[in-house]
Amino acid sequence: MSPKSTKIPFDKMQETLYRLFKKHSFSEDKAQLLARIYSESTLDGVNSHGINRVPLFIDYVEKGIIKVDAEAESIASFGNIERWDGRSGPGIINAIQCTDRALELAKEHGMGLVALRNNNHWMRGGTYSWRAADQGCISILFTNTQPNMPPWGGKHSRLGNNPFIVGIPRKEGHIVLDMAISQFAFGTINDYRLKGEKLPYPGGWDDQDELSKDPEEILGNERGLPIGYWKGSALSMVLDMLATLLSAGNSTYKIGQNDYEAGVSQVFLCVYPELFGDRGLQEKLLQEIIDYTHDVEPMQTGGRTYYPGERTLQTRKKNQEESIPVSTEVWEKVLQLTE
Repeated sequence: MSPKSTKIPFDKMQETLYRLFKKHSFSEDKAQLLARIYSESTLDGVNSHGINRVPLFIDYVEKGIIKVDAEAESIASFGNIERWDGRSGPGIINAIQCTDRALELAKEHGMGLVALRNNNHWMRGGTYSWRAADQGCISILFTNTQPNMPPWGGKHSRLGNNPFIVGIPRKEGHIVLDMAISQFAFGTINDYRLKGEKLPYPGGWDDQDELSKDPEEILGNERGLPIGYWKGSALSMVLDMLATLLSAGNSTYKIGQNDYEAGVSQVFLCVYPELFGDRGLQEKLLQEIIDYTHDVEPMQTGGRTYYPGERTLQTRKKNQEESIPVSTEVWEKVLQLTE
């Protein structure tokens, strides 16, 4: 393991974060929930949106951008569709509340949608699809962000990397696609920076308008590369449009007018597949697709293919057994914040 890394047991991480959040005046329940979600994301190998984000989260709390006591509230209801306002509360807590409400609506109506405005960063978007899958629901979730990608052919960032998440419940292991619309999420780019490594593929443009694998260059100007080039550019714009329209909230343009990424718009759509009454068939169809994808000759000897979420489950199991690899620099910052 790199000397820049250390290993932390899950329970120790969760307890440390709980003390940190209590120190910053979160209620008992909120401190426990935040500590658990940040630790679970890191357990699953998503340090970029887990432990690595904690110092910035605390900075936003101290600046008053994140309102410790704010509670999300429903502001409009249209049958199985609702609009909520996050009131600048903690992004994770608001997102869990809206996920749970979408699940309730889905189990009542077959499908439920909650559009949330004025929220803060929800950290790992996959958190909410794993949660929905545990409740037996399909989920489609997305959020807009501050501008950090140029529209295809443009020089300056006007689009967000607007994460898009799909979750499908499955007995043998849930299927969860969790991706930014940039080639690499900016938290992931920072992960490479912390490890002193280059990206495996170009992730954005440098100051000379050339595609780069250098995390420092990409983080310096925040010009990420859209997935699929012009296709990712268009998809990012459409997701921003949907999140903004459905929530009547801020667009990436409006978010970009602030000094900090806050007041984002998000969508939580859940479907309850049990209403079809053919769960056995659903499992069979999913397995058919997975088996067909697995049964392919790898390009490299010893390689293999995975379904979305498969490697997350493997990482979770490994880190439960061996403790969680964490950047020493980040862990020391967290410990300093708890003092």
